[in-house]
Amino acid sequence: MEANFSGWLIRTRPPYHQSGVTLRHSFSAFPDGWPGHGLLLLRVSLGLPLLYWGTAGLTTANLSAIPDLAAAIAAISLMAGLFTPVAGAIIVLAQAWIAFSPAFAHDGERSIRVLIAAVSASVAMLGPGAWSVDAYRFGRKVFEIGQPLRPQSYSPKRGAPSAKI
Repeated sequence: MEANFSGWLIRTRPPYHQSGVTLRHSFSAFPDGWPGHGLLLLRVSLGLPLLYWGTAGLTTANLSAIPDLAAAIAAISLMAGLFTPVAGAIIVLAQAWIAFSPAFAHDGERSIRVLIAAVSASVAMLGPGAWSVDAYRFGRKVFEIGQPLRPQSYSPKRGAPSAKI
């Protein structure tokens, strides 16, 4: 059995299944309990400063507010847990743009922008958790992969199916 734990590819090979089956999904799991609550806390604590900076940028009516506004819109989606990888990627791009562009970030602000980009990338890779719109929409699916059933063949002499071993 070959597994890539980045959440994108799970492949089974014989003896589990006679033909290789590939399952593709966007998250490895939607954890609930303490890990699910931790992901919810992480999403909300990441989204609130982005919302604040995005709404504060609306009062200036300046072109430098565009990345903050894009990050604020993505933060709403991230806090709700809707399209979490896409929202996380948008936040990473906006925060990296602000942090590394000389026109946007001040010296004291660069480190917090890089930190938010890193945390946003980790949330995008971890997934939204059970307390999210994505978990409600796509649900938690359980795949049980075991030994395939043995085919039964018809025995013409007895008239009843028999299992070939």
